[in-house]
Parts: sequence; C-alpha cells; structure tokens
Amino acid sequence: MFGLRRIESIAPRRASDRFFTGEIVIVDVRTTPEYEQVRVPGAIHIPLPDVRSRLREVRDDRPVAFLCRSGHRSAVAARRAAKERPGVLNVTGGMNAWLAAGLPAADCPVSRSRRRSR
Repeated sequence: MFGLRRIESIAPRRASDRFFTGEIVIVDVRTTPEYEQVRVPGAIHIPLPDVRSRLREVRDDRPVAFLCRSGHRSAVAARRAAKERPGVLNVTGGMNAWLAAGLPAADCPVSRSRRRSR
C-alpha cells in the first residue's frame, strides 16, 4: 500500500531541527563500527539489513528519517520502510553532510578492550 509513495528527502539542517524538537525520529542504518565512531545523539541504530525486521521498534506516531554515511543506504532503508508505513524520509547526503553542516554529533570511541578483541 505505502510502497508506491515517493520517498521525500530532507536536508540535514532541517532534519536536525525537526529531530531535536521531537517532530521526527532518526534511524541510523550504518554498520555498527560506523555508528560507534560518530553518531547523532539520540538516533536509533538499526543496521540496514535489519530494517524490515526491526521497524516495529520505531515509534509510529511521527515521521522517521533514515540516515547513513552518504545517503545511499538510507534511501534503500526508506524505500523498504515505505512499504509498511507512511511518513518516511531520507536525510540527503547522510552523516557526511550532517557533519559538514556542523550539526550535533557524538563521538563514540570504541573501548580499548573491544578494540583488542577484534
């Protein structure tokens, strides 16, 4: 039903404004190592391969914006999600554009013990 809808893009600055005022949810679909390096504070992390099976974990009372490194994987995630729910957005340019715009980000260095175990 929702699969035929056009996926809307949202600029990083607009996504940030809407996210930090509680208007949208951000789902980061990057890999765990990418997410652990730097992330949007408060974003939900669901790697791309898990989006379909874990989408129900994301609140459905507001639009969801998908974010990846450059915008490609998040567009794939948004297309998948749009088949099951309305209000799906893709953050243009991904985390690269988010950081370039100077928007809030949290560095999440991997613990030394975890680095040694790899």
